[in-house]
Amino acid sequence: MWCKNCNLETNNSICPVCGEKTSSDFPAEIFWCENCAVPIIKNSSSNEKELCPLCGEKIKYLATDVRPVFPEEKLLLAALLDKDLQFFANRSVWASGSRYFIDGKSLLVSAKKFAETNADSIAEKISNVKPNYTAFNETVSRFVRANQFRLLALKDEAFSFVKDAAKNFPDENIIVSFSGGKDSTVVADIVAKALSNPNTVHIFGNTTLEFPSTIEYADRYRKNHPDAIFFVAENTEQNFFKVCEDIGPPARMLRWCCSMFKTGPIAEVINSTYPNRRVLTFYGIRKSESVTRSKYNRVEDSADTIKIRRQTVAAPIFFWKDIDVWLYILAEGLDFNAAYRLGYDRVGCRCCPNNNQRAQFLSRIHMPNESKAWRNFLVDFAKKIGKADPEVYVDSGKWKARQGGNGLASAEDVKLKFTNCTTEEHAKIYRLVKPFSEELIGMFVPFGKIAPEFGRKILHETIIVDFKNFVPIISIAPFGSDGYAVKIKTMNVASHADLQRMAGYQIRKFNACRRCLKCESLCRMGAISVRGEKYFIDPAKCVHCKMCVSPKYLEGGCMMEKYLRTK
Repeated sequence: MWCKNCNLETNNSICPVCGEKTSSDFPAEIFWCENCAVPIIKNSSSNEKELCPLCGEKIKYLATDVRPVFPEEKLLLAALLDKDLQFFANRSVWASGSRYFIDGKSLLVSAKKFAETNADSIAEKISNVKPNYTAFNETVSRFVRANQFRLLALKDEAFSFVKDAAKNFPDENIIVSFSGGKDSTVVADIVAKALSNPNTVHIFGNTTLEFPSTIEYADRYRKNHPDAIFFVAENTEQNFFKVCEDIGPPARMLRWCCSMFKTGPIAEVINSTYPNRRVLTFYGIRKSESVTRSKYNRVEDSADTIKIRRQTVAAPIFFWKDIDVWLYILAEGLDFNAAYRLGYDRVGCRCCPNNNQRAQFLSRIHMPNESKAWRNFLVDFAKKIGKADPEVYVDSGKWKARQGGNGLASAEDVKLKFTNCTTEEHAKIYRLVKPFSEELIGMFVPFGKIAPEFGRKILHETIIVDFKNFVPIISIAPFGSDGYAVKIKTMNVASHADLQRMAGYQIRKFNACRRCLKCESLCRMGAISVRGEKYFIDPAKCVHCKMCVSPKYLEGGCMMEKYLRTK
């Protein structure tokens, strides 16, 4: 813990000097010891002299954060810079993104270099060369010893945090969210050690787009931790590329893939494993990863923030830097995803629009078939939506900034087409893209009790009654001879416009649902399920909170509204 008021490190939540609350945020900067050739993590608020704790020599500022460069990436860097492949073997190399620090000297490799270099040529150069770990292991040993007090402080605080967060949850309701990345690897180890429980539940969200090394690591982790309860959450009903053909590939502001292939399947596992129970999930998110994550709370159960409503989420390493994560992994001798040895600084989906030029370059080397297939798909998509120069659109990364459903036939499905009924007040006739069915009626469960017995049978009318006073509030009936329209009438309510708008959200869901699973994740009662082609709300579980028809949680009532809207 750290008192910002006194510039004092302490093990207490209250500063023993000034009595103010201490913070778990250990502000740090990275210095370099020329003598030891390793980074030194120093508290940025400390008044201590800038001396190496290992050798006592003066140290100099290096960067805000760095990661180790493993021997496999050293080979790649040498090939990229057209040097002898063992040129960096005996050097201490660290990196921050595409900026490398070679024995403390900065070297920036530009995005243009990664974009224009022939990846096949580089792959051929390094394919049969064995990486040299001798000097690297010696460097790691010095790095760990030089930063041992930082490690002890991080461990002590993280272990205390985990114990405190878990104290109100039974062991069986505690989960580790396991992605196969370095952060979740560290969190899994911290949770197991802090709670002295090797049986903790792990949920691995297999997006079906994982790096091969991620699947290998997840299998290896499961084998090496036989006592852990290990669930694999996977969307087996959807095919990523077919969905891309329908609604377009994910973009930075249109990442429908997260809900459909990760959050949704994880929510299904939680709903089926923990019916009617709240769970505590330990995540590997960190404040320094993005602007968005920097705004999170370390412990979060707000419906406005968390993606799966049945969870309280806690982040043991929220304040850690990249170098802290690696310090823990290397010091504790943890196994980890081999992708980091190759030079990836993050391990996610291979098709992620957040992958930068460097990550794409690495994929062209280490996953050439998958990389080429994805580029070909993007070029074909660019042609389909009418881009003038499809290859430039793809290779320049403009596809990542795509917004909405322009050029896609499926964009029509989110447009609410209706007319006001001329014979009945507060009634609208909505056009449907598929025939009227019981599925549509079932989507009105959040509004109240479905009471078909109150409807006019000759019109096949169903009435929705208020669940509190059983007063009729909505009438639903098929309209026209073709079955592709529905009449929705509101009654006995203070605001017909508000209720009709929410009813329109359900019409949009019926027309545009792509089984993205967002609604399943949203429902804290586990009442919503999407199986096959059917959207189902269990009336026995629904508590009529109306979160699923609130624009606060679902813009336009359906996630597809955001992804398919057009200018």
